Amino acid sequence: MSTPANQGKLAERAGMLPAALFVAAFLLVPLGLVVAYSFMPANSFGGVDPGFSTDAYRNVLYEQRLDGSFRLSAAYLLIVWRSIYVAGLTTLIVLAISLPVAIYIARQVPRRRTFLLLMVTIPFWANILIRTFAWILLLRDTGVINGFLTALGVISSPLPLLNTTGAVLVGLVYTFAPFMVLPIYGRMERLQQSQLEAAHDLYANRWQVFRHIVWPAALPGVVAGSLLTFIPCLGSLIAPELLGGGKQMMLGNLIYRQFSEARNWPFGAAIAVLLLVIVALIGLVQVYLARRKFAGKVA
Repeated sequence: MSTPANQGKLAERAGMLPAALFVAAFLLVPLGLVVAYSFMPANSFGGVDPGFSTDAYRNVLYEQRLDGSFRLSAAYLLIVWRSIYVAGLTTLIVLAISLPVAIYIARQVPRRRTFLLLMVTIPFWANILIRTFAWILLLRDTGVINGFLTALGVISSPLPLLNTTGAVLVGLVYTFAPFMVLPIYGRMERLQQSQLEAAHDLYANRWQVFRHIVWPAALPGVVAGSLLTFIPCLGSLIAPELLGGGKQMMLGNLIYRQFSEARNWPFGAAIAVLLLVIVALIGLVQVYLARRKFAGKVA
């Protein structure tokens, strides 16, 4: 016989069904196809052939010689390392910019705070392609920056600003800075002014106030913002492709070129799976550290 408790559980499960179907249709099924493609032979004209093959994963580490033998190759591992390096450096730069900005916004009066948050979110009003092409207009040899410096007599020939790692970093920092500012602001908004005043009353200097009050309060937002910045940067395509001129190869470029130009779908899928594994490992480390921190507080 059905009880009110059982009916409540059934209603709860029925309410979760649309979300579960949505996740299965638009996340698990495409992800399963990518994993399946990575273990299939490549078709000479693009796509995949029926069957099972681990050649795509072997090609990540090994290069086939003309005689059919294989030798160790670090070319793709260098691309993986470059992606991690650029994503990590972008995260650090974004954090260095966003932390003081978020603290400043959180300490303003509500009316000005709303205006400043609006300014932070303005880049989201335009498509990322438009924003990236705007940076191209600024950084190219005949762009605004080189033209301004030439007019002032600072330089006699254009600076090579575009198609460099620096240009890619500028584009990534500009794109992902709001993803760091907003989580940190959300934490700093909860910080009571009385805590800061009490610290100053106890003769704490600015560094001590930051270390013992501000930083612990902002840390959850810093962690969230770092993940929201680092993980998308790993697979970023537009900034490395347009601002880097395709010369600063990263994982996003590599996957795109394998599916489009090289028509090697299994290898592109294998790189995508590798990227997914890296992201999953980062998530597992974050969960592990969060559990350790929670266990330490409980103890």
